[in-house]
Amino acid sequence: MENTSAKTHIVMLPFMARGHMIPFLALAKKIEERTHFTITIVSTPLNIQHLRATTSRASPSTINFAELPFCSSDNGLPPNSENTDSLHYSHIITLLNASQTLQPSFHHLISNMFQQEGRTPLCIISDVFMSWSVNVARSFDMPHFTFTTCGAFGTAAYLSIWLNLPHRNITSDEFSVPGFPETRKFHRSHLHPGLRNTDGSDILSRLNQKLFLLSFQSNGMLCNTVEEIEPMGIDVLRKNTGLPVWTIGPLLPLSLLNRSSSSSSSSALSESFSRSGKQPGISAENCVNWLNSHPPNSVLYISFGSQNTISSTQMMELAMGLELSGKPFIWVVRPPTGFDIEAEFRAEWLPEGFEERVRNRNQGMVVHRWAPQLEILSHGSTGAFLSHCGWNSTLESLSQGVPIIGWPIAGEQAYNSKMMEEEMGVCVVLNRGVESLVGIEEVERVVKMVMSKEGKGKEMKRKAMEIAEKIRDSVREDGDQRGSSLKVLDGFLETIV
Repeated sequence: MENTSAKTHIVMLPFMARGHMIPFLALAKKIEERTHFTITIVSTPLNIQHLRATTSRASPSTINFAELPFCSSDNGLPPNSENTDSLHYSHIITLLNASQTLQPSFHHLISNMFQQEGRTPLCIISDVFMSWSVNVARSFDMPHFTFTTCGAFGTAAYLSIWLNLPHRNITSDEFSVPGFPETRKFHRSHLHPGLRNTDGSDILSRLNQKLFLLSFQSNGMLCNTVEEIEPMGIDVLRKNTGLPVWTIGPLLPLSLLNRSSSSSSSSALSESFSRSGKQPGISAENCVNWLNSHPPNSVLYISFGSQNTISSTQMMELAMGLELSGKPFIWVVRPPTGFDIEAEFRAEWLPEGFEERVRNRNQGMVVHRWAPQLEILSHGSTGAFLSHCGWNSTLESLSQGVPIIGWPIAGEQAYNSKMMEEEMGVCVVLNRGVESLVGIEEVERVVKMVMSKEGKGKEMKRKAMEIAEKIRDSVREDGDQRGSSLKVLDGFLETIV
């Protein structure tokens, strides 16, 4: 898309969480590639510091960053806590509430932009959880768009359940969710305990409902998904919000989408770490060499993301089930619940001798910090992903045709796994949350089934490959020929102009 005005300005306001900031930065880069717009990402000082570092490790960029003053200690948070990393669930609620205190300084920032440029920015694009910015946009008579970094089905379910609490007055475990077909019942186990037990009077319920209703006052919604892979979710999201929804995903590195599944380069690994912003717990060479030593589609990758973990008891059962399955695996082990999420690895979290046994017979690689997820998922030896079903991880996996064993823990993850299992046929749910215990035999059974080259495993792989092709098609560009997501993004940019 061409635009001759270098002063046309878009302001972006992500929520203070790594899983939200990554797609915001990816969207900014995609807009930067297609326009001459000025783009400014706004957040608190430590988050901006992280975003600057992430950008400097990637390709050259003209994206601007603006800091809003924020003192975590003044808001009931631990010192230097400006995002959800390392925060307990109760503190995440505090952070969400504290983010509203940024409104006056954000208003001041927009006012300064108006004075310096002689006009207001073209629009504000904010996170669903920062939708108080609608009020700032309205005060300057400028457009506001909400960006959901999740998928359409997960977003629609999350919004509808929090706004309607349809599970409160039912006698069975199953319930209908407003906007979704009656044939698509939800289950109490899909709900995080805080949501499952609420009557709507707690601070999180009131805050979420306030923010979600504000987001419905936007001029429209951007969604990090592909039209062709989530037709029902997109339909429900449009009907429930009453907003136009632009499906501008997947917000993934083009090198990942254009790479063949057998490639393994150190530059790709560097991009993996750059996207996560984390230091690896394994060298690039060791990871690639280990994957190269296994046949195609034979390795199970296990990670619960940057914000989630399971209990020590669950970790023990999972480890013993993995060992019993005999299937090769790479497992990113994070501290179990009850420990500091940034704590150093302890051998006591796993069965005695487990790590040494699986290493000696080349069955397993246990990673103590972070692994190059993009590279692992795009490697030809990776056959499945045992995942918390966060949307970033889901897109990364499906874009490579890798089926998923679901273990959702928080947020909209259970809705993502439900959609992948019932609508796509690319997921089998092993467990939900950190309360219920899954046995060794069930771990073994599910891992063997999904990794099998026959039966359900074969069918899941086939469907995952079909979705991967749709995802890749959505961002293909060949001369005047553009994929559906690129057409939608260009259409959105033309609309705001």
